[in-house]
Amino acid sequence: MSSIARIQTFAFAGIEAVPVEVQVQIAPGLPAFLIVGLPDKAVGESKERVRAALTAIGLSLPPKRVLVNMAPADIAKEGSHFDLPIALAVLAAMDVLPRDELHDFAALGELALDGSLAPVAGVLPAAMAASARELGLVCPAQQGPEAAWAGRIQVLAPPDLPALINHFRGIQTLAQPVPPRLDDAPWAGPCLSQVRGQESAKRALEIAAAGAHNLLMVGPPGAGKSMLAARMAGLLPDLTPAEALEISLVHSVAGMLTEGKLLRRPPFRDPHHSASVPALVGGGARARPGEISLAHLGVLFLDEWPEFPRAALEALRQPMETGRTTVSRANAHVTYPARFQCVAAMNPCRCGYLGEPSRECARAPVCGQDYQQRLSGPLLDRMDVVVEVQPLAPAELTRAPPGERTEVVAARVAAARERQRARGGARCNAEAEWDVLQPLADADALALLETAATRLRLSTRGQVRTLRVARTIADLAAVARVGRAHVAEALAFRHRMPGRGA
Repeated sequence: MSSIARIQTFAFAGIEAVPVEVQVQIAPGLPAFLIVGLPDKAVGESKERVRAALTAIGLSLPPKRVLVNMAPADIAKEGSHFDLPIALAVLAAMDVLPRDELHDFAALGELALDGSLAPVAGVLPAAMAASARELGLVCPAQQGPEAAWAGRIQVLAPPDLPALINHFRGIQTLAQPVPPRLDDAPWAGPCLSQVRGQESAKRALEIAAAGAHNLLMVGPPGAGKSMLAARMAGLLPDLTPAEALEISLVHSVAGMLTEGKLLRRPPFRDPHHSASVPALVGGGARARPGEISLAHLGVLFLDEWPEFPRAALEALRQPMETGRTTVSRANAHVTYPARFQCVAAMNPCRCGYLGEPSRECARAPVCGQDYQQRLSGPLLDRMDVVVEVQPLAPAELTRAPPGERTEVVAARVAAARERQRARGGARCNAEAEWDVLQPLADADALALLETAATRLRLSTRGQVRTLRVARTIADLAAVARVGRAHVAEALAFRHRMPGRGA
């Protein structure tokens, strides 16, 4: 009976690395190379890449029956990262590599036809899963620093198969990669001081950044909505180490973690308005993370908001409440984190000039009503801060002095975020519950909120979100309790849009 060579690798369900054992048996019989265990097309093609890579390094498969089994067999195996573990198990079955040493490692990587290793997605979660199972990890050389973030784990990061074979045979030694140095460079993006005027919009931007609140900017074309949104990323504080690791796991699974560096800054994603439902919330042939997951703990900017497909917009509603998205399949459910801050911009009507005296919309108010009705009431109810952005007069644009620089406003935002973390119970005010917020508000403030909720017909969600914004305004002012003025300002940012109710 022929013996079996084994090595560990991983499949991915969201950001979770699922253990998979690659088993290879070389037995007498007609020459064949078979892969079983629910492989997809990319895995099925691995046999040709493995065959070519072995030929490139001067080896060839024996004229026997080579059977590759990936257990457990009921889990779908997707992606080219199975190339390397299959090749290593085949080499062990051919007695080119010592089988006992492979038991202490997991492996993932894509093989090129010349035997070199190409980067693959998911190295960081795989390294963390290998570390939890007290295994080392073999991965491509470019991703060794990424795997080193898993902590106390032996990482072998060869550039090609010969280097790895020589290491296991003791001919050469592969150096242990080290995590790259975190980049502490200051914000180098566009500065808030470049935005002239627009004091109300800049105030709304600061409040939204301080509490991670959803923000909607409404105004005619060219008023500065996109310009303001582009400066939101510079106002947000750096991610904590735990947050950096969490969002880096998502980007690693998506194959977007460049040079093995963890993300230190909150992500800023701005998909085009033609994005489909899978592109926004995740899915596709391999259930990849969507834009809302890539924006986890950061900002998702939706420009020309009503132009997005209706189904894609409605798919945002549940993740905006739960902070996660689930891609449901017939044989599996894949969940990704999606705690994002939605910043949206839109024109008041299709032509963009509803309510502007100098260029009044020719079909007012029907044009505005039809355009804004592309957005459902439940979706608008989830926007915490709504602000009108009006164009500046020519004289104001040329004569207005520069505003505060990004770093000045960012310091106030960071101080407000620190007060929120010190209270505990939530990462930021946008996630705080009513039971936590209510004891921190004065009786007059709660009475004003109750009266306004009745007159403005705010939903229960609207009341809670208004109090959250008021709490953020108080944090920016370094005030321990929410007062009447804070609630009044929060209500002012929850006003009616042109041509439509709140």
